Amino acid sequence: MSEAPASMQGHLKPFKNYQAKNFLWDVSEDGRVATLRLNRPERKNPLTFESYAEMRDLFRDLVYASDVRVVVLAGAGGNFSSGGDVFEIIEPLTRMAMPDLLAFTRMTGDLVKAMRKCPQQIISAVDGICAGAGAILAMASDMRLATPEAKTAFLFTRVGLAGADMGACGILPRIIGQGRASELLYTGRSMSADEGERWGFFNSLHAADEVEAAAAKLARQIADGPWFAHGITKTMLNQEWAMGIEEMIESEAQAQAICMATGDFRRAFEAFAAKKKPVFEGN
Repeated sequence: MSEAPASMQGHLKPFKNYQAKNFLWDVSEDGRVATLRLNRPERKNPLTFESYAEMRDLFRDLVYASDVRVVVLAGAGGNFSSGGDVFEIIEPLTRMAMPDLLAFTRMTGDLVKAMRKCPQQIISAVDGICAGAGAILAMASDMRLATPEAKTAFLFTRVGLAGADMGACGILPRIIGQGRASELLYTGRSMSADEGERWGFFNSLHAADEVEAAAAKLARQIADGPWFAHGITKTMLNQEWAMGIEEMIESEAQAQAICMATGDFRRAFEAFAAKKKPVFEGN
């Protein structure tokens, strides 16, 4: 990417050397592809108050990243995530008053909003258990790859809660359809990997020892593409949920005109004319 104007240099910053406290964070040599790995394998990678908050803050801050273009989200030890930690989250929640409960549910929702609002594409590599809030993390990602052993469950109803958690009632039906989402949210049953692929939740299935490599390959393909334009695509995919056809067409006309004014658009044409592969710079 080209150097930012002086007025922006205090805002843009590299995330290659970000020091995570509640998960693992690894970035490729060129800084474009990051891997966020939930790392409590002995407990199937449950989330805690601290990991929720740190992920929320990280995805919020990635808006200002000067390097990272795609994030791969994965879990350690053959599982993605078992959701909120029973003893570190669930048990304390049973003793909280309503204002504290609402503060918690708003914080978890803010994580999903941060994932959807950051310009980076997020690719989940799902293996084994993907349950509760773990299933939400996969749902909130832009794309999802899985192993045949993946078991995804929005199991909130099984612990006496509504299926309406962290945007599930709004987002999940848009991915797999209203009827299928209703079944999963009412019953809390596990969706098999095969169902997930057939229903459009998973983009593809891969062997356990290949799924992260497949996610990394897809991430690299996207990261080396027209990064600025990809960010526009993600923005429009989010915004157009609430638009009518007239607003959709006009918004996309404006979005595409903005992309046509970028150097990447010109670079793509010049590379095509010269019969070369374009090198995108994200501006």
